[in-house]
Amino acid sequence: MRRYELTDEQWELIADILPASEARRGCPWSEFRTIVNGMFWILFSGASWRDLPERYGPWQTVYNRFRRWQDDCTFDNILRALQMKLNDEGLLDWSLFGLDSTSVRANRAASGARKKKKRLGDLEPPDHALGRSRGGFGSKIHLVCDRQGTPLGAILSSAARHDSADVEDLLSTACVRLGRGRPRTPPEHLVADRTYDASRIRRYVQKRGIGVTMPEKCLAEKRQRRKRGPHPPLDKSIYKECNVVERLIGKLKECRRIMTRFDTRVKSFLTMIHLAFIKVYLNLYLSDRA
Repeated sequence: MRRYELTDEQWELIADILPASEARRGCPWSEFRTIVNGMFWILFSGASWRDLPERYGPWQTVYNRFRRWQDDCTFDNILRALQMKLNDEGLLDWSLFGLDSTSVRANRAASGARKKKKRLGDLEPPDHALGRSRGGFGSKIHLVCDRQGTPLGAILSSAARHDSADVEDLLSTACVRLGRGRPRTPPEHLVADRTYDASRIRRYVQKRGIGVTMPEKCLAEKRQRRKRGPHPPLDKSIYKECNVVERLIGKLKECRRIMTRFDTRVKSFLTMIHLAFIKVYLNLYLSDRA
């Protein structure tokens, strides 16, 4: 087994979730395991698709399968199935969720896509989640994880967009299917840094019965303080657990395809992030059983 490739135990967990090979004439389908290993090689190495080693087959085949599974929600099905396995084993901690974001510089290959008006049902934003901030031209990854640092959801936005603007959408991505019925989404408690301190966010989590721990922003005007109303004092023992998201960000940025954005489409870059989630789930599930 070469570096970045799946072990036999990891492959057995996702082999049944992949779509079945279509019976057709002509050249047979390439082995799925070889193609998946090629995708992980791209994720961790950060190389372009054309530089894929020959042992994984033609790069066009791996790339086309990546796009096909991305469009037919195969990667989403793998994520949901692994999350259900982790939850059944008690490896997901619903007592506390952490929020944070990180900026990612965009390579020049990521720019150049045409600006277009967002249509109904179109998941691609008009700005392609690209913008200019103090850190340069790039995107921002918003993450939510549980108390153990296990990633549960992610969304993308422009680097110039504020962290607190998409908290509702971010929390909606952290849902785990529990067989039949509605998925489980709300945690018992939420912890975040002072960037997310806004009355809108506090009202949102309180309506859902979620406790919240985040420091207040330093407001210079007493008039604004009276308008916001009193908040409970900061529990520093709980606030210390906010660093689980920081460690998760460091782990994800070990994947060079995430550390720098090369994809022009938001959906492709988000799929790369989901691939990193799958790798984290596989390692966590098998390490607990070892």
